[in-house]
Amino acid sequence: MNKVHTEKWPLVDHVVKMESSAIREILKYSSKPGVISFAGGLPAPELFPIDDLRQAFDTVMEKNARAAVQYTVSMGIPQLREIIAQRATDRGTKSEADNIIITSGGQQAIELLARAFISPGDYILTENPTYVGALQAFTYYQAKYAPVEMDDQGMIVDKAEELIKKHNPKVIYTVSNFQNPTGITMSLERRKQLIDVATKYNIPIFDDNPYGDIRFEGEPQPTLKSLGGEAVIAIRTFSKTLAPGLRIGWMNGPKEIIPYFEKVKQCTDLHTSTLGQHIIYEYLAAGKAEGHIEKIKGDYLAKRNTMLEAMREHFPKDVKWTEPEGGLFLWVTLPEHVSTSALLPKAIEQKVAYVHGKPFFPDGTGDNTMRLNFSNATHENLVEGIRRLGVLFKENMQPVA
Repeated sequence: MNKVHTEKWPLVDHVVKMESSAIREILKYSSKPGVISFAGGLPAPELFPIDDLRQAFDTVMEKNARAAVQYTVSMGIPQLREIIAQRATDRGTKSEADNIIITSGGQQAIELLARAFISPGDYILTENPTYVGALQAFTYYQAKYAPVEMDDQGMIVDKAEELIKKHNPKVIYTVSNFQNPTGITMSLERRKQLIDVATKYNIPIFDDNPYGDIRFEGEPQPTLKSLGGEAVIAIRTFSKTLAPGLRIGWMNGPKEIIPYFEKVKQCTDLHTSTLGQHIIYEYLAAGKAEGHIEKIKGDYLAKRNTMLEAMREHFPKDVKWTEPEGGLFLWVTLPEHVSTSALLPKAIEQKVAYVHGKPFFPDGTGDNTMRLNFSNATHENLVEGIRRLGVLFKENMQPVA
């Protein structure tokens, strides 16, 4: 048999040049025994509602087993879309089932929007920094970026209009609540500004909002979708509030646009897991979701506080960080001369892991920043991991003469 030269197979250039997810690569190291990891965006596994999910599964098997393991429509099973639409309406966003398409997690919703909207060379207006998984999806379709700086109120929308005039972006992508990676929430004034600018130039806003229900402190902000109506397509998921392994997310958008996403989804996976959709529906219909969300909010608040207290004790005074009112992450900024990417191997040697900030920046900056996850570690590991980072910072923060 002739030797097969797979290295010569004609993969397309932009796939060959793709970089692996920085987070996934770091998780390979941080999953080693003894490593305290602040790297993944992982919910606390001890809080997964296993008994309630088992009951929902049993109900599905008793009532609807054959339908639950059969193919289904690409939009998602009607009863799940209806209950999601009703939940959105109850929370201030008038919705119907035809506004909803079920996706395989929030990540697929991002990929669908990229497929539907982005041609090579098109610009996307986004925060700087922003969710690295979205940047991966957009870059696959050879997008370019119009990144907008942030402050403690979120995207500085005053700077967006100039970029819109210059680059004519196809879409605006934002993570408005407890942003991944910074933990920052966009203020009400900025939300209204963004909607005004988007509607002025007729640019759709995609609001990636996986963390919005996990507010454990402060005053809730109205969602961009509730404020902007059909100008906004909301991306949501059950991964952060229920169980990521079920891979159930959804998009809430104008009835005229959702069928285009349906066509694109048919090219990818035909439909999201039928069984997973039925389990989620029975869980929601049983009224279990709200109590569970309150439980995880209390747990994550306590863990955030533990991390913040440890940072105040162990981090050098010229290290800065955000103090989010919800979500799973906070953001650390070191002096400009410190490279968190260069520091990461030393951190792994000390058995503590984080995600360095540069991959989150569309403009390639941010090498002095890092993202820390507080939801997945124990309180003991939160304290010890921050102590280890504090020692590392003190040993490596002096400028080279």
